[in-house]
Amino acid sequence: MKRLPLLAVLLAVGMVALVLVGCGLTGPAARMLSRTESTAVPQVIEKLVVATPQVQAGADTGANQAAAQPPAAQQVVINIPAGADMESEILKAVYQKVNPSVVYIENLAALQSADNQQAIVPESQGSGFIWDTQGHIVTNQHVVAGSAEILVTFSDGTALPAEVVGTDPDSDLAVVRVDPKLVKLAPVDQGKIEEVQVGQRALAIGNPFGFVGTLTEGIVSAVGRSIPSGTGFSIPLAIQTDAAINPGNSGGPLLNERGQVIGVNAQIRSASNSNSGVGFAIPINIVQRVVPALIQDGAYTHAYLGVRGQTYSPAWAEALGFPTSVRGAYIIAVTKGGPSDKGGLRSADTATDIILGMSTEGPEYLPSGGDLVIAIDGKPVATFDDLLIYLESSKSPGEKVALTVLQPDGQQRTITITLGERPRSQQ
Repeated sequence: MKRLPLLAVLLAVGMVALVLVGCGLTGPAARMLSRTESTAVPQVIEKLVVATPQVQAGADTGANQAAAQPPAAQQVVINIPAGADMESEILKAVYQKVNPSVVYIENLAALQSADNQQAIVPESQGSGFIWDTQGHIVTNQHVVAGSAEILVTFSDGTALPAEVVGTDPDSDLAVVRVDPKLVKLAPVDQGKIEEVQVGQRALAIGNPFGFVGTLTEGIVSAVGRSIPSGTGFSIPLAIQTDAAINPGNSGGPLLNERGQVIGVNAQIRSASNSNSGVGFAIPINIVQRVVPALIQDGAYTHAYLGVRGQTYSPAWAEALGFPTSVRGAYIIAVTKGGPSDKGGLRSADTATDIILGMSTEGPEYLPSGGDLVIAIDGKPVATFDDLLIYLESSKSPGEKVALTVLQPDGQQRTITITLGERPRSQQ
């Protein structure tokens, strides 16, 4: 199969950008998815300890190693001269630590030419990062979707073909694999979602617009966002950042000041198809649940309640019959035959004059008569997202959950529901 001139193709596809459903730079065959001041350090030097991942080549690739955890990071000491800008030294240290773990991913698609010859052209490009020493690389599902071939280029210029090991459209995560005997592999150091707070430094390393190995800096501007996936379900606990994220950053790591991955850059909110200071990353805790399953099984199954609802507002008290003092997730609809339906959770059935929002068909009114979920397994539920967060963080299909609900008549009851497997798309 012949390959079209890469420069010509990249110039052509460089004019196309994504908004919201990812930062992979799409090509013609793709489907569009929607300072601190200088700090004078007293004494002669200040020592900054930064974790640097171990590098290994020729790793054991046996099946029993497929889901192996990354090795413990080494500790190295970096000397910061007196009078040096502390922030600059931190940024340089993080880049030196993590850039060898970040890769450039090209999604190559097969196109039929006018003369019936097949050509391989770049459909999209994005970023990824090395997960372990067995050759597994994490990226976004939308970066590798529809690929005929995957080409991964490492920071030292080594380019290798990769196979797609597994994808999960619901979390927009994917794992590809290269032959670990052909390249040195430096797995990333993983952070903890519990340590991520608004105001902390956030850094992104990736390949925006094909500019390989680009570092951008900002802060964590919000946590706990829900962002849409390509299947209609939401991805909870997403990290919002003002670090510049652009088409091509998709699949790359969002990092803390220690160079630990806290998220996978996935989406931007922009009216100009490029960075506007509102980017989103899939949180590391979801990555840590999904990726091992993709490596082992090629897929990940999400727990499923089978409900649709809204966060309860005290303004609805009179219309729905609940106290103004309670908080919870109001159930608007229950999927027929789904887990919650089988468990006896009640959906709303009578229209009110309260407008929830507008759609192409006109206003959507709040219905009354549904249950109000105030706790799940004894843990308080304050928002509808709390249900999704709990399921995504700790539950699997087949497990049971106990929902504490209030009924419009004032009665409180506990419902036990056996969780199902999430369907392919939102119903």
